Formats: sequence, structure tokens, C-alpha cells
Amino acid sequence: MGELFGLLFLLVVGGSGIASSVRIINQGNMALVERLGSYSRRLEPGLNFVLPILDRVVYEGTIRERVLDIPPQQCITRDNVSITVDAVVYWRIIDMERAYYKVENLKMAMVNLVLTQIRAEMGKLELDETFTARSQVNETLLKDLDIATDPWGVKVNRVELRDIVPSKAVQESMELQMSAERKKRAAILTSEGEREAAINSARGKAEAQVLAAEAEQKAAILAAEADQKVVVLRAQAERQDQILRAQGTAEAMKIVATALSEHPKAKDALQFLLAQGYLDMGRTIGHSDSSKVLFMDPGSIPATIEGVKSLIDQTPG
Repeated sequence: MGELFGLLFLLVVGGSGIASSVRIINQGNMALVERLGSYSRRLEPGLNFVLPILDRVVYEGTIRERVLDIPPQQCITRDNVSITVDAVVYWRIIDMERAYYKVENLKMAMVNLVLTQIRAEMGKLELDETFTARSQVNETLLKDLDIATDPWGVKVNRVELRDIVPSKAVQESMELQMSAERKKRAAILTSEGEREAAINSARGKAEAQVLAAEAEQKAAILAAEADQKVVVLRAQAERQDQILRAQGTAEAMKIVATALSEHPKAKDALQFLLAQGYLDMGRTIGHSDSSKVLFMDPGSIPATIEGVKSLIDQTPG
């Protein structure tokens, strides 16, 4: 009976020893093993064996990328403005031995390091620059943190500032400043619009006046040319009329001269026609609306006829 209990004890102890010597490490993790208090080796993902009692797994952690959330932190800018800044850091362990043995609390050490770097960078900038230089600050933090955490076996892949919040008093003053700036821009745009409208209106009036003056000038030129053409045509018509009258008179004189040369008694008929024409002229003047008073002595008519006859007699036959 005692032998049976002894065998069972050996089986239990042996089974527990075998079980304690087997260690399974999940994919993406690593483990550190110490032998008799000193670092021995590193366990890779998969099935691993350790020596019971002699070997001890002191640390097991992930080598995948992790996110470190940095709590909001009060910072003072270069122009003495209080702001609250928080950030997020993406990092991973690349050397498990250094991450465990070089620093006691890796996460706390990284948080304090990031907060210190953020305060230092914010102190170099003025308030307005903190909103525009976010990418530059992220790059600077990434470079500095990657160098500072390298002895700890940590690789910092990315640093992002999430929120930069000024104090309430600063926010109120910024809102007042932005409101004043918007009003200023609106006033400038309104004045520029009114100026452009006035310029366009004046330019339109000037162009309208120029066009009206050009139209009047062209109309005056055309009217003067028309008047000139009328005067020329009228002068040409009068000239033509005078030429025709002169030609008619010349032909009439030729006819009269021919008749006088061919018919000797035609002189008496001509004298009668001249006397009749003289009397008709007086009658016409008397019936005209704009006639003048013509004083004529009836006794002078025969004398006038005789004078005309003497002119005719002197005409060469």
C-alpha cells in the first residue's frame, strides 16, 4: 500500500514537473527566462521548454505596435499663454531584454518623457504658431522620442498631437479677435464692392458720353455733307438754268436776226411786240402781291416806243 502511494506521488510530482517545463508563447509575444536569478534566454512564439526550479519566466509581453495615450497636460507658450495639450504615441518593443532590464516601469517612463518633450516644444512657440506648426511639432517629437527611447529597446513610430486647447479667457479673447477680424474683412469687401460699382458706373457714363459725342459729331458731319451737296446741286441747277436761258436767248436772237434780214417789214412787227411787252410788264407789276408803285406818264409811252424803234433801227440788218 505504501509503495502505491509512493508511485502515485512520483507520478504527480513528475507530471507537474513536466507540465511546468512546457511553455507556449503566443504569436506576437516574447518571454524572458532567468536561470538562478540571471538572464538566460528569450522564448520565441510557439512551444518552448524550461527547466523546472532552475528556470523561471520573469516577463512575457507583446512585440506588436501599441498605443500610448498621453493625458492632457498644462503648457506655457513662448508668449506666456496657458494651453492644454494631449497626444497619442504609437510604439513597439524591438528589444525585449533592454525593455525589461534597462527601465523599471517602461510605460510610465515613456509617458513622463513625452510630457516633458511636449512642454519643451510648446514653450518654443507662440500661441498662434501652435495651431499652424502641428505637423512640425509632431516630427520633432517623433525624432526626439525615438532617440531617447532607443536605450530602452523601444521604437517610436508615430506621434500625434490631438488637442491644443487654450484657457477659457484666451478662448474668449480669440473669439472677440476673430469676430473683429470678420467684421473688418466684411467692411473691406463692402467698401471695395462700392468702389468697384462707382468706378464701373463712372466708366459707363464716360463711355456713354463719348459715344453720344461721337454720334453727334457723325450726325453733324453727315448734315454738313448733305447741306454741302444740296448747295452744290442747287448751284449746279442754277448754273444749268442760266446756261439754258443764255442758250435760249442766243437762239432767239439768231432767229430774230435771221427774220429781220430776210423780211424787211419784220422790224415793224418787232416794234409792236416790244411795245406790247413793255405794256405787259407794267400790267404784271401792278397785279403782283409785292408790287411797287410805278409812276408812268401816259404821254411818255409814244416816246418810249420811239426810243425802242431807234434802237431797232440802229441794229445792223
